[in-house]
Amino acid sequence: MTIRTILVDDEKLAIQGLQLRLEKYADVEIIDTCSNGREAIRKIKTEKPDLVFLDIQMPGFDGFSVVKGVMEIEPPLFVFVTAYQEHAVRAFEANAVNYLMKPVDESKLDDTLARVRQRIAEKKSAEEAEKLKSVLAEVAPDAVEHIPEDPEQAASERYEKLINIKDRGQIFRIDVDTIEHIEAAGDYMCIRTADNSLILRETMKDLERRLDPRVFQRVHRSTIVNLNQVRQVKPHTNGECFLVLDSGAQVKVSRSYRDVIARFVH
Repeated sequence: MTIRTILVDDEKLAIQGLQLRLEKYADVEIIDTCSNGREAIRKIKTEKPDLVFLDIQMPGFDGFSVVKGVMEIEPPLFVFVTAYQEHAVRAFEANAVNYLMKPVDESKLDDTLARVRQRIAEKKSAEEAEKLKSVLAEVAPDAVEHIPEDPEQAASERYEKLINIKDRGQIFRIDVDTIEHIEAAGDYMCIRTADNSLILRETMKDLERRLDPRVFQRVHRSTIVNLNQVRQVKPHTNGECFLVLDSGAQVKVSRSYRDVIARFVH
C-alpha cells in the first residue's frame, strides 16, 4: 500500500525538512507540495491524495480553511503541523489524524504514520464490505436486506442495557454491565452488583433471554455470571471450580457447565 501524500506549508524550509523525514518511510509517496491554502485546495481536489500534512498558520487561507474547502469531495486524512500548542484542540475538532509540533519529532512522526495506516486500512475494509453488498444487491437482493450495517452492534442491541427492578417499594434502574452475578430462588432472581443486592420477580429462563449470552453465562443451574467481571478461576474438587469476581465474591461452576471455563483458557 502506497500512501499518496501532499505537503502544505508556506515556509519552503519546513517542507524540505518534512520531505527529508518522510524519506525513510517506503510506503509514503509525496506526490506534490503546496505553498498556500488556495493552491492546496485545488491540488487536493485534482490529485485526491490519501494524506495531507497541513500547516495551520498560513497567510490568507489557513489550514482549517483548507479543510473546509475540500468538504464537498471525499476528503483525505489530515495531519496538522503547527508551531502553536493552542491549535491542538481545533485540530482534533477538525477530525485530524494527529497534529505535529514544529520542529517535527521523529518518534511523533512514527506514531502519526501508524495511525494513518490504521485509518486507511479501516477505510479499505469498509469499502470492500460496500462492494460485496453491491454485488449481492444484483445477484441476491433478498440477502442484502438481512445484512446488518454492523453485525456486532446489531447483536448487542437486541439485549437489555438497563433492567428495572421494583424492590422494597422503590424502582431501581440497574445497568446490566454492573451486574456481577444472578442467583435463582424459584420465580425470583437475586441480582447482585458489587455494592447491592436486589430481588426481581422473573424466571431465570426469561431473564436469560434479555441478557447478551456473550457476556452473561449460566455456570450452575441456579446461577448466571457476568464473564466481564471474572478475574480468576480457582480449581475445586470433582471437576468443579470457583470464579472469583472483581468484588472478591466467589461463584461455583458445576461440572455441567465446564465449557464456560474454556473461554478463559488460552
